Amino acid sequence: MNLKTQLREELKNAMKSSDKLRKKVLRMALAEIKNAEIEKREELEKPEILGILQKEVKARRETIEGAEQAQRPDLIKEAEAEIAVLEEFLPEAMTEAELRKLVEEVVAQVGAESMRDIGKVMGALIPKIKGRADGGVANKLVREMIE
Repeated sequence: MNLKTQLREELKNAMKSSDKLRKKVLRMALAEIKNAEIEKREELEKPEILGILQKEVKARRETIEGAEQAQRPDLIKEAEAEIAVLEEFLPEAMTEAELRKLVEEVVAQVGAESMRDIGKVMGALIPKIKGRADGGVANKLVREMIE
């Protein structure tokens, strides 16, 4: 069963069980996937869908930061619940040690020697970490290794 089908099945289950939060989050995710497919004019592959889900998790984490500054525990709680639903469909996140090892391997493969090679390294690295690690953290690690 592909990821999009799995999301649809979970949406049906949420509708049957009247789980409003889960239904809302899954509808939003499927809408984002549909919009991306319309924009691309073809069906998305699993890595692209994982990227969309990762983007939505990141957006909710930013919401949590804003809600903490505004002292809105209700928004924090809701965003955390939404993240929990989305993370069910993401592969297990990479640990920092795993990410560091992968970055080292890619830097060696590409033969990166200076900051000018960051684009090459990130281009090779991003498909390998899609949905499993944050690109910003990976970029920071690449910069540390190349310097």
